[in-house]
Amino acid sequence: MEQVDAVVIGAGVVGLAVARALARAGHEVLILESAEAFGTGTSARNSEVIHAGLYYPTGSLKARLCVQGKEMLYRYCAARGVPHQRIGKLLVATSSAELPSLEKYRTQAQINGVTLEPLDSAAVHRLEPAVRAVAGLWSESTGIIDSHGLMLALLGDAEAAGAMLVTHTPVLGLDRCQSSATGWAKTGGTGAAQADPSRIRVHCGGSSPMTLAARIVVNSAGHSAQAVARDLVGEVPAHHAKGHYFTLSGRSPFSHLVYPMPNHAGLGIHVTLDLAGRCRFGPDVTRWLNRVPQPADYAFEDGLKETFAQAIRLYWPDLDADRLQPGYTGIRPKVTGPNEAAGDFVIQGPAAHGMDGLVNLFGIESPGLTSSLAIAEAVLEQLEIAIGAAQDF
Repeated sequence: MEQVDAVVIGAGVVGLAVARALARAGHEVLILESAEAFGTGTSARNSEVIHAGLYYPTGSLKARLCVQGKEMLYRYCAARGVPHQRIGKLLVATSSAELPSLEKYRTQAQINGVTLEPLDSAAVHRLEPAVRAVAGLWSESTGIIDSHGLMLALLGDAEAAGAMLVTHTPVLGLDRCQSSATGWAKTGGTGAAQADPSRIRVHCGGSSPMTLAARIVVNSAGHSAQAVARDLVGEVPAHHAKGHYFTLSGRSPFSHLVYPMPNHAGLGIHVTLDLAGRCRFGPDVTRWLNRVPQPADYAFEDGLKETFAQAIRLYWPDLDADRLQPGYTGIRPKVTGPNEAAGDFVIQGPAAHGMDGLVNLFGIESPGLTSSLAIAEAVLEQLEIAIGAAQDF
């Protein structure tokens, strides 16, 4: 059994941020990824939005880490030349019935430390002439980012500090090393051989199955995180919501992001723009999965165009539905299911499960990309590792 210092499971944006932080703090880091490359799952199938942090409940990890992570991310992008743009976002009420909800989000944003500018219908129209709304909120600190460019920079930093990425290596499970003279062993002062119970065994599949013994393990396996940790921490609620994105053919009428009122499962079918100005709408939350097959099914389902068109026309009445083209899909890892309020991030460290060196990350959905650098610092705090090196961009 090979022994390693630190293992990060999953090479999405959060896993790479954690690996970077650990490596820059002086740890030898092995990043294990089941796919053929880094960042092919949730991190590559989202809106690529840098969120402001205005929605999330007071005191939640999402609220704190989004606001903190947003500022860290803007600084990091500037320092590393990661393509991004601070284009701002409109949150709109399309009827008077939605005005109380709009005010609720303004109040929540203030609590979270996010400044929003209230707009009447005329001001909304001046900002986005195609949008119909009775009122809105303007979020200046919302932006967009090249998610692949971000992950490439994080991986480059991690590798420069000594980390190594190993692909095609799914992690099947974790358990604790037991006192035994078999398998990997260390020799104590008496010369007796025994397994090191302070280490965590990481069981890997793929073409070359192996077991590693690690002092630090960060489980950032996304859709598979709960399954990977089950043998150590028991059952943890795991739900998965599939969402679709439509793209808009031709020129976009929008200059900023436009969001309707959120629903219980997500932020509604909203307008996002990429760095080239191309427009897309989504995601919906129409299908819930008990488990995500491997490889994940990202097929675009038929019959959704009219549902999208109806939602979009609430704020853009002039939409020509023939311009909607199937784009892509993504699958969100969640800790709450259908008809339940959105859950918080779960950063499960030694204080929760009693095992030094292990941190599990469950339900890291939106705003996970925005929060990635802040999540990495939170992981180091759970492991009681100094974070000074990680803060130096």
